[in-house]
Amino acid sequence: MELVINQPFDLGSSLESGQAHRWKKSDDWYSGVVRGEFIQIRQKGQTVEFMSGPSPEATAASMLRDYFRLDDDLDAIYLDINRDDRVADMVNKYPGLRILRTEPWECLVAFICSANNNIARIHQIMERMSEEFGNPVTLNDETRYTFPTPADLVEAGEMELRRLGLGFRAPYVDQAAKAVLEGRLDLADLVQMPYPEAKEALMEMKGIGPKIADCIAIFSLEKLEAFPIDVWIRRALAEWYFPDQKTPPDKILLEWAQDHFGRYGGYAQQYLFHGQRLRKKAD
Repeated sequence: MELVINQPFDLGSSLESGQAHRWKKSDDWYSGVVRGEFIQIRQKGQTVEFMSGPSPEATAASMLRDYFRLDDDLDAIYLDINRDDRVADMVNKYPGLRILRTEPWECLVAFICSANNNIARIHQIMERMSEEFGNPVTLNDETRYTFPTPADLVEAGEMELRRLGLGFRAPYVDQAAKAVLEGRLDLADLVQMPYPEAKEALMEMKGIGPKIADCIAIFSLEKLEAFPIDVWIRRALAEWYFPDQKTPPDKILLEWAQDHFGRYGGYAQQYLFHGQRLRKKAD
C-alpha cells in the first residue's frame, strides 16, 4: 500500500535519529514493530510504500499517519523554530525529519534503558526484551515480536531483565512496570497534563531524571516544548550558541533553550541533535 505525503518527510532521518529503537534497515526497506503491527516500509520521493500485519493495511495506514505525526504542519513549525542560522542550516540539511509519536510505555522503557548507553545498544536491549517476552507477528515469512506489556515485564522480574543485559537499569524498568500496571503511573493521564506536571510525575520514578523525562515527554506524551539535554545537545549548544565561554549548567541551558526556541523547542532539539551526531560521526 502507498501513502502520498504532501509535506516535508524523510523516512530515514526520522527512524534513525534516536527516537525509536525497533527499526532495522535492509537495502532501502525498514522493518519494525509499531503498536503491535509488523511494518515493512520504504520511501520513494513523496510516496511511502509499506506492507503490514496482522491488521489490514488500511488500518496500518491510519496508524502510520499518526506515528509519523503527519497531522503536524511541519512548514509552520519550521517558520517558528528557524530563529537562528544554526537551526535553519539543520532544517535545510535534513528537511522532513519528523518527531515520532511513539507508544508511551515502550518509549518509557527505551529511555530508561538509554541511561549511560548508546543507540545501538538500546536497540539490542529493546529487541531482546521483545523476543523474550513479546508475542510473535509474521510478515512475508519474517517473524518479529511485539514489545512486552507491563504485566509481561513484572512477571519476568528484575533478574530476567538483568540477564538480558539491562544491568543497573533492570530495577528501574521493573519498578516502572509495576507502577504502570498498578495505576500509580498513568501514562494516558500524562498526555493530558501540562508539560511541567507530566515531567515532574515521570521524575518521581527511580531511574528517570530530567533528560529521560524530557525524551519521554516529547516522543510519546505530546509535549513538543520539551527540550532533552544529553551529551550531544550539550555539545551542540556549547559550540554553536555559547562559544568561547564556560557552558552553563543544564538547568540554565534548558531555560535558555525553551525561551529561545519556544513551543516547538523539541523539534529544534531534534534537528540540532541529529546534525551534531552525524557531523561527529563523519569527523
